[in-house]
Amino acid sequence: MKCIVGLGNPGKRYEATRHNIGFMIVDELASRHNWRLNKTKFHGNFSIETMEQEKIILLEPQTYMNLSGESLKPLMDFYNLSTKDILVIYDDLDLPPGKIRLREKGGHGGHNGIRSIIDQLGTKEFRRIRVGIGRPTTPIPVPDYVLGKFAETELEDVKTSIERAANACEAWFRKPFQEVMNEFNQ
Repeated sequence: MKCIVGLGNPGKRYEATRHNIGFMIVDELASRHNWRLNKTKFHGNFSIETMEQEKIILLEPQTYMNLSGESLKPLMDFYNLSTKDILVIYDDLDLPPGKIRLREKGGHGGHNGIRSIIDQLGTKEFRRIRVGIGRPTTPIPVPDYVLGKFAETELEDVKTSIERAANACEAWFRKPFQEVMNEFNQ
């Protein structure tokens, strides 16, 4: 069993904001395969599906970003998942829009959702896809920037990153993660 976790904030207010790109990618995967996140438990919305003869969980924590680990950890415990079974997708200020970067481990880099997951799991060793949202070009506080919507000029790059990240998730259903990293970290 594998679990794809898209990080974001619940509610209409945060839809289509930079911080919710993880949700957007999980939604893209669900849309491609006609899956629906129709279960509510573990402080999240999720779905259990089958692909490539393997069960797949899609999870969107509903705890707000800073408490994402409080959704993921109980789900992992209930389904007896290890850190090798999860792939966390989240926004990254240090990558420009349109770029993604896959990693097998790492620190939180100031991202509170990842910090929460590291705290809850007790390890930095879990797979992740960092999705570029870029840094503000004008003086704006970072919280306002990440909770803001993408600029019109960024939308084509955002669409590209959503598609590439969803493609990377699908590749992980068929291949070892190291091969997926080699393919998508170009």
